[in-house]
Formats: sequence, C-alpha cells, structure tokens
Amino acid sequence: MQTRRSGILRVCAFIKQAAVIAGAVLAAGPLTAASAQQAAEPLAPKHHALSLISTPKYPPDFKHFDYVNPQAPKGGEARLGVFGFYDNFNILTFKGRHASGLGLMYDSLMEDSLEEPSTSYGLLAEWVSYPKDFSSATFKLREEARWHDGKPVTVEDVIFSLNAFKKGDPAYAFYYKNVIDVKKTGPREVTFYFDVKGNRELPMIIGQLSILPKHYWTGKDKDGKPRDISATTMTPPLGSGPYRIVKTNPGKSVVFERVKDYWARDLPVQRGKHNFDRIRYDYYRDNQVLFEAFKAGELDFMNENNSKRWGTAYNFQAVKDGRVIVRTINHIRGAGMQGFIFNLRRTKFADRRVRQAFNLVFDFEWSNKHLFYGQYKRTNSYFANTELAAKGLPQGRELEILNEVRDLVPEEVFTKEYRNPVFKSPADNRKARRQALKLLAEAGWEIRNNVLTNVKTGEPMQVEFLLVSKAFERIIIPYIQNLKQLGIQATVRVVDSAQYKRRRDNFDFDMIVWTFQQSHSPGNEQREFWGSQAADRKGSRNLIGIKNPAIDKLIDRVIFAKDRAELVAATRALDRVLLWNYYLVPNWHVPYDRIAYWNKFKHPKTLPKLGDGFPTVWWWDAASAAKLAEARKPASEPSWFSQIWQAIKGVF
Repeated sequence: MQTRRSGILRVCAFIKQAAVIAGAVLAAGPLTAASAQQAAEPLAPKHHALSLISTPKYPPDFKHFDYVNPQAPKGGEARLGVFGFYDNFNILTFKGRHASGLGLMYDSLMEDSLEEPSTSYGLLAEWVSYPKDFSSATFKLREEARWHDGKPVTVEDVIFSLNAFKKGDPAYAFYYKNVIDVKKTGPREVTFYFDVKGNRELPMIIGQLSILPKHYWTGKDKDGKPRDISATTMTPPLGSGPYRIVKTNPGKSVVFERVKDYWARDLPVQRGKHNFDRIRYDYYRDNQVLFEAFKAGELDFMNENNSKRWGTAYNFQAVKDGRVIVRTINHIRGAGMQGFIFNLRRTKFADRRVRQAFNLVFDFEWSNKHLFYGQYKRTNSYFANTELAAKGLPQGRELEILNEVRDLVPEEVFTKEYRNPVFKSPADNRKARRQALKLLAEAGWEIRNNVLTNVKTGEPMQVEFLLVSKAFERIIIPYIQNLKQLGIQATVRVVDSAQYKRRRDNFDFDMIVWTFQQSHSPGNEQREFWGSQAADRKGSRNLIGIKNPAIDKLIDRVIFAKDRAELVAATRALDRVLLWNYYLVPNWHVPYDRIAYWNKFKHPKTLPKLGDGFPTVWWWDAASAAKLAEARKPASEPSWFSQIWQAIKGVF
C-alpha cells in the first residue's frame, strides 16, 4: 500500500539515489515520506476523465457534451411531482426523508457522463491521477471553484466531506471503508489513500463524492448555535452547485432557483445544462392524486412507472389535442433487478427450496397480459439489459472463477441456464404447482387442514407483503391466490412512507418489493447489496440479509477485476449464484422510459443514452409556453374535475 505513513523504506531507498536528485530534494526542504515517494517513482498521468469501460469519448479540450444544446436559453420553471414527503435537507445523515433535488445544490469532484456508462469528467477537480496499483488517487481542485457565498472550495472542504460522510451515514462509511486516509499534498491538491491495491473503481468512487462546505457545517446558525452535522434540518444549507433552495413548504414542496453566477456554468461538463430558472418539487401522499395534478397542469412532467396508467389513462383531452406529449425513449441503462424479496432473517425462508417454490407459482405471463398490458419483459438476471447478464452455461474465465467456489454454490450453477418459469397454458400452472409442493415437502413442510405447516415446529407458513404503494396491491393479490394453492397464508399491508422506511431500515418485514439498480461497471456497491458485513447493519441495502461466503468471494472478484474482461466474467459468475439461490422472486422491466410532458419544453436533438435527461438538458420554450397558456384559458378538462381539484390538492 502506497501511503505517506508507509514511506520509511522509500526514504531509505531515496537517500541512496544519485546526488543530483538528493540535492534537489534537500534544497526544497525537509525530506518527507510523500516527497520521497514522488522522487523514487515516476509521476502518475493526470487524467481529465475516468472510465471503467473504455477510453473516454471526449478529449481534454472538448467544448461540451453532444447531448446538450450549448445555446439553450435560460428561464422558465419545471414542476415535478414526488410521492411521499420530506423532512430533511441534510444529506450528511440518513435520518429522516431527504428532499428531492438536493443534488442540484452540490458539485462533486467529477461529473458523470449521461451517454457513456461508468465514465466521468472533471468538475471541481481539474484532473485526477493514480498509480498503476490504484493504491491512491490525487485530485487537483479548480482555482475558480466557489461556494454560493463566494468563498473558494478548498482541499479542507474535501477532507471534511469524506470524514463527515463516513461518520454520518453507515451506508457511506461502508462504501468508503477502503479509504483509510486523505491528505493535502500540494496547492489545491488532495490525495486519498486506500487500504487495498488493484481496486480500479476507487478513484471514480471518490470522484463522485459530493463536496460540502466545512466553514458552514462547523459554523453557527442564525441563533448562534453550532450546527449539528448529524441532525436533520429544514434550514436550506450552503452549496456550490447550479441551484439553491429559495422556498420551502415543509413536507409539501421545495423550490430550487438557478444560481446565475454559478462558478462552473461555462465549463465543458456544465455548458448547455441547468437551463430552468426554477425547479419545483410538489409532494403528494397518493400517486393517483399526483397524476390528476399533472392532468390539471399543476405539474409539467411525468416519468411514468405504472403500466396500467400508461396503458389506459393517457387519453385525456390535452393529449388528444397535442398540449401534452406522450412518448417512450429508449435507453442503455442496466435494468438491475426488481423483485419480491425474502427477508432471510425469518427462519421460514432459510431453505432455498422454499424460496424456489414461491417463484414457481408467480404467473408473470398472466400478470403481463391482464395487469401490465403486455408492456414488460420478465427479468432473468440481476444485471438485465447489459453484457454482464449470465447467459447459457459458464465457460472460460467465468467457469474458472466459479470453480473457486464450487463447493459453496448450488450445482445448477454449472449444469443449467437460469430461467424463470413460463406459463403458456393451465397445464404449465399445474406442473409448476406440483413441483413447488414437492420442494416444500423436501424442505420439511406439509399441508394440514389446507395450511402449509412446518413438520417439526407446527408453524404455519404465514407471509405478509409490506407495501408503500397501493398500486402494487392489484399485482400482489393474484399472486397471493396462487400461494394459497400451496397452503401459504399470505396477506398485504400498505403503510405510509415514514412507517415503511422505519420497518425497512430495521428489517421488520417478511417480503417487500425492492429494486437493486445496477450500473455497467459494478463494484463496491455489491458489498452493500449482498455482502455478509452489511446483512445486520440497520439501514443497509442488504435487505435480503444474505450471508454467503461464496457471494462474498465473488464480490471481491468483481471489485478487484484487473480489466473489463475479468469484470464481465466475475459479474456473470455472481449473477448466476444470486439467481440459483432464489433470494427473491424476479419481477419485470422495460428497456425504455415512458414520459409525458406539457408542450412547453424543448430538448437537444440527441438525448443522452442513459435517460431522458429531464430537467438537466431540457429548456423552457417561451413561444410554446405562451401558446399553451392561451389554449388553456377556456378549461378543457371535465368540469367536475376543475370543481373538485382546488378542494383536494391542498389536502394531499
């Protein structure tokens, strides 16, 4: 490990070097471990961008991203709807519910590209360098970087931010656990030291760190009291990003205003972006009311995730006459994995055969036809819609990796390609049910008086699906009917978002619906999803409670992959082992975004490949907005709606 604290041997080696080098260093001042290391080793290249997949598309002197309009006009407002509520503006703590849009207030060392997976370019950082063994990473801050109060962004702010995140949120502490030290190593230069070598992802992970103002968080509030970085707050904090909070209605709305003298507005990574003068988030306790607000023109943009609504509800008058645009946009994002996840902390789910039985009786084909209007594909991989998804039988490097854990994984990993059951006829359903009952019997369960019962303990198989959205009830209820055919007593409970978060953070559930988002270059976050060390940590994303030594080993193979080919092989191996352990009942996905918006916006001809880019690269079109306002003067919505809308929108 190359750190300043491990430089004693390097000092000795340095003293033995040529007198010219020694004299030059001694003339510069006292010898330190850092200076010895720099003299003994060639300087690492300085990178304007990082990519975990290939060479970054844009050179150091690029002018702007291709998916922006550098001449986009500034102005107007974008109004977005959010389901739930908020009670916290402090991103340093996991307590409470963070307001949407807080990322607009902060800059990170590097800015992710929206068209190149796992690629980022310097934002606060002018460049980044790292040695060949990836044991450290050095960033140089731009001299012009400023906070909204005009003070410069400093190395001390970067050091403070890392330490604050590690202390404030257990998830961040786990994510940054390989960063063992951070030091100021030159004018506007900061170096992060890692306790491992060969982790190619660590420089990029650090580059994504949101930088916070030390002078603000260590200062005092308007009442003269020291600020508590571990507490929730409803006071808008200081930032350095393109927007600041200007108006709040606690729990109901928050308004961000564009910072007109934003320090990075002319940098290539920001040019043509952040064009709205104001971005407003309105909160609703009911998704249907949120949709009605959009129909009424109270909200401007919908990224629709409800298949029934997409299939049946976007036929109102504003859509018919062109005032609302409805469309799909293809993307290259990984679909990840959404599923009905088991809480393995419940002993009834400990046996893999029990979990497999649950999967065998979920009739996706029926749901897709009758509930989803044929819009979805069944998900057969934790890394769906990417090259990382396991296919066929393991071969080559992937097989070599799996052989290292062969005694710890199901034999099917090597002999069968994972596929979810497919129901094309009633006969398929009967066959799956017979197979499920056989598996349950092998696991020690039998049906007594129509109730699946544990043979040894006499415990009935009772399962509660905990939901936060009523929209999922219509999906769960048919599934429950199928489970009852196995003697499983399943119920649904819908709770508010606060109770749901509390129960989720404390692992107080049997089964929930959850999504594990995946990138094109997985890494350290896999420990948080499936790693044994995260299983018992409250608030972690290992909601399933997986403690599997084979998976821990495979996660390390992913993290420490030496190149892209090895990363792909290791990820496919991990995918297979996760699938064949039946930790969840896989759901579904679509390879496109479903969006609807009032016709008063424009966007670049080429939208980013990783999403629709709203509101980041879109802009307000004054002429279209004026035309729309004129068309809306005589209300075209049903009269009953216009009469009740004012009465209900304040309640929700």
